[in-house]
Amino acid sequence: MKKAALAPALVSLACLLSTAAFARPPIGQDAAKVTPDMIQTGSDIPAAWKTPQGDVDYVKREVMIPMRDGVKLHTVIAIPKGARGLPMLLERTPYKASGFMPENSPHLADAVWSGNKDWADGSTILVWQDVRGKYGSEGDYVMTRPPMGPLNPSKTDDTTDAWDTIDWLVKNIKESNGKVGMIGSSYDGWTVAMALLHPHPALKVAAPESPMIDGWMGDDWYHYGALRQVNLDYFTEQTTAKGEGESVPRENYDDYTNFLKAGSAGAYAEAHGFKQLPWWNRFAAHPAYDAFWQLQALDKLLVAHPSSVPTMWLQGLWDQEDIYGAVHAWEALEKAGHGANNHLVMGPWWHSQINRDGWAIGPLKWPGDTTAQFRRQVLIPWFQHYLRGTPLPKPLPEAMIYNPVAQRWDSFSDWKPASEQRLTPLYLQADMALGFQAPAGGSDSYVSDPAKPVPFLPRPIPQKNDRWRTWLVQDQRFVVDRPDVLSYVTPVLTTAVTVQGAPIADLFARTTGTDGDFVVKLIDVYPGTYPADPAMGGYELPVSLDIFRGRYRKSFAEPSPIPANQVQEYRFRLPTVNYAFQPGHRIMVQIQSSLFPLYDRNPQTYVPNILFAKPSDYRKATVTIEHGADGRSAVLLPVVSGAAHGG
Repeated sequence: MKKAALAPALVSLACLLSTAAFARPPIGQDAAKVTPDMIQTGSDIPAAWKTPQGDVDYVKREVMIPMRDGVKLHTVIAIPKGARGLPMLLERTPYKASGFMPENSPHLADAVWSGNKDWADGSTILVWQDVRGKYGSEGDYVMTRPPMGPLNPSKTDDTTDAWDTIDWLVKNIKESNGKVGMIGSSYDGWTVAMALLHPHPALKVAAPESPMIDGWMGDDWYHYGALRQVNLDYFTEQTTAKGEGESVPRENYDDYTNFLKAGSAGAYAEAHGFKQLPWWNRFAAHPAYDAFWQLQALDKLLVAHPSSVPTMWLQGLWDQEDIYGAVHAWEALEKAGHGANNHLVMGPWWHSQINRDGWAIGPLKWPGDTTAQFRRQVLIPWFQHYLRGTPLPKPLPEAMIYNPVAQRWDSFSDWKPASEQRLTPLYLQADMALGFQAPAGGSDSYVSDPAKPVPFLPRPIPQKNDRWRTWLVQDQRFVVDRPDVLSYVTPVLTTAVTVQGAPIADLFARTTGTDGDFVVKLIDVYPGTYPADPAMGGYELPVSLDIFRGRYRKSFAEPSPIPANQVQEYRFRLPTVNYAFQPGHRIMVQIQSSLFPLYDRNPQTYVPNILFAKPSDYRKATVTIEHGADGRSAVLLPVVSGAAHGG
């Protein structure tokens, strides 16, 4: 058949097939008889599903609570079934209030997340609230919204939002007794501290856990001016979406490589779109401790607006994220004469571990679940005393700090703020020695190369890293042989050296550069063999460490170049400890100039804003640590004897 004749035939065949398809009988035409109940009409999803409540031991409510400016905040309330006259426990969060009840269980203790399980015994109404602009709440989200004032010209902040929320709860939750406690960790601890600036009369007790108090001095964003650049993921996770944003995408598995290839932290951030983020633009414009940071420092604000609410300032001894906030807030209030209603608690924990199990931190194992024991024996009874009037097993001391060596809680009736400590110098000595006697003289040098910064963990260091929680107890032998790390060590101890308080690094150093960082680590060196736990033989356990950016040696607010080749003093506080170096152990002090990629690299050339240092600014520098006539470098230790008793 010719093509011309074939085409009409194909068209006719297609029409025939099409007609046949439309004419086919419905599927199942030959099946058994169809009854009305078999016929599908409408959606299989009901207009309003209600879960039967017969076996459920609580009532869950989701409400929108109006604030004074009309913005409504999404709030989840879990009320034990049959509740009458119960107190309320409030947590305000940017981390999705509905996520605090992750399990679909008829039993409240099984429905809530780990941090609330011990509270879910039927004695407390649990309340979680999304802060403004996050998840189910209306309004604009601002990263740790500043208090009303020069940085916040509006008429609302997280202090007023807490006040309005508590006011609504006591007026509308009829099952309550009209009393509220507040709790929360990290950002949620910050919301507790904000509520304390002007507390509602119904707020009877509070526990900020690992709270963000001063993001420049030593919490999430900076430590004494050195940027914690791995936290840049938090910027995108929190501020790119109303719900959960994504972290910064990675080209390489090892973050050491990712940040090194990017150059400066600012180059890394802006290559990933951060200029779109208002928070980043404000943040990046203020690398020094200027009014932007000073006016948000909550330890100062809490002293200016002290409350009478009984408050437990709680954090971990090895808190890898917010090791600064709780202890500095407590110290500021104590020094200002407000110690009567403020208590300090420090456990053997990583960040927010108080809300999880506490059997261990890294290689350090405890004789029990320290977090569960503390929650059940101390924290909850203390809250219930103020919320329900139940008697306390014993009064909460001024300070309650875990002793990791004796593996017990120590109670203190007169714990001294750092400024009131008596300090004993532990001097750097010749031949990499360390001792309490004055040094004879000398110095030691190393070359700090920004192209080869000292890692804070053994490589590779992936973004999602289980070692992040416990990096502060990482064995430091992995850097001890690096030529850019100085390790000074005492002879084997013949008697215990007990340290209670905040060690102070006091370095006298010169550098060939015009800027530089100083990392100081106080380390417990275990004996070479350790029968109690053979894996700990020779372990170099960090007890306290921090970093200091040299440009701030004179003023945190007004940085200045370091005069090249001139000795300068760098004095800064290390995190608080309660530790006894044992006979048979040695004490080590390590000094280095980088802790990467946790902290951004110092170019070692003075530039106005290190966030935007150019590749040509990064230069090697020879750093010399003095321990003689030009300066007796030391770590000043709060050595004590008989200052505590078993708690």
